[in-house]
Amino acid sequence: MSAATSRSLPLPLRLERAAIRGLVRLPRPLIERLGAGAPVNSDGERLAPEIALALAAMNRMPGNDFSERTVEKARHQIDEEALTFAATYPPFAVEEDLVIPGPAGPIPATRYRARAGESRGLLVFFHGGGWVVGSRVSHDSPVRFLAQHAEVDVLSVDYRLAPEHPFPAAIEDARAAWDYAVAQAPAWGLDPAHIAIGGDSAGGNMTASLALLLRGEPVQPTLQLLLFPATDLSEARLTRASLHEFADGFFLTRRQMDWYLERYLADPADALDPRASPLLADDLAGAAPAYLAVAGFDPLRDDGLAYAQRLEECGVPVEVAREGDLIHAFINVTGLSPSAYDATLRAAHAVRAAVTAG
Repeated sequence: MSAATSRSLPLPLRLERAAIRGLVRLPRPLIERLGAGAPVNSDGERLAPEIALALAAMNRMPGNDFSERTVEKARHQIDEEALTFAATYPPFAVEEDLVIPGPAGPIPATRYRARAGESRGLLVFFHGGGWVVGSRVSHDSPVRFLAQHAEVDVLSVDYRLAPEHPFPAAIEDARAAWDYAVAQAPAWGLDPAHIAIGGDSAGGNMTASLALLLRGEPVQPTLQLLLFPATDLSEARLTRASLHEFADGFFLTRRQMDWYLERYLADPADALDPRASPLLADDLAGAAPAYLAVAGFDPLRDDGLAYAQRLEECGVPVEVAREGDLIHAFINVTGLSPSAYDATLRAAHAVRAAVTAG
């Protein structure tokens, strides 16, 4: 593990991790029996039983709502939660900590390559966390999964976070990371024509925005990987059914989403800027092809589906993966949930296909 992404858990969280892993690794028939009462959403999709059991355990733990804490403590909590659920991997052939020249100073990043030898291409990845929390630490396991199964290098970017650096700082750093990746790819033995961009949640929002900003550039992404993205930060988001159906109890809550936006948008009017809300862009034509995954029990589900529809209407090729039995942030639990593993594997295969064809 790179120096920047290595961190050990304190004893109480190691015990919590062991308990949750023990629970979800019970024999499958027993898990299905214990999870037989898993919620069913309004579309008739049933939550995966192992996810239902893990959620029940998490929701009973005191202090699990980071929005009640300071930003610094919330960041620490999110990193530790991610490590609690993270899959484990053997050392990678490349785990290289880098510094990207940014518009306001250095941007830390880590490049991963699972196996020595030729890589199919590069994925520039932006982590989720509401533009306020999250890091290379919280997403070390998901990006390793993508690097291994897509057979690509992954450049994981620690862009500037709010409230210290509100919108549009994260988007500016995303553009700088793309420019750096294009310039640096040959030194890594990679063709700039084989670069994809991607991210989850807030990182998916940044990916969608970056794909729009890059239209007309000499080098284009081969794919925009949008994993349960936030695509509309305006008040129109309040009209979407999934925000209300899954407002509480399914990991990401409406209260937490409000907490994020209050810190990310220094001026609420910024929500109408297409760089913050790509769904509100006048035209999406010319953006990179998209693979867009939504979770059936996610308040952001309808944001993602609305964006997929707009992409299709504007002539942008888009593959929609509706992962009906999962929750927000499922890429962080591939080591615990067969459903999350399969869903993330489909995303990795989409990246592999795109960079190979690129």
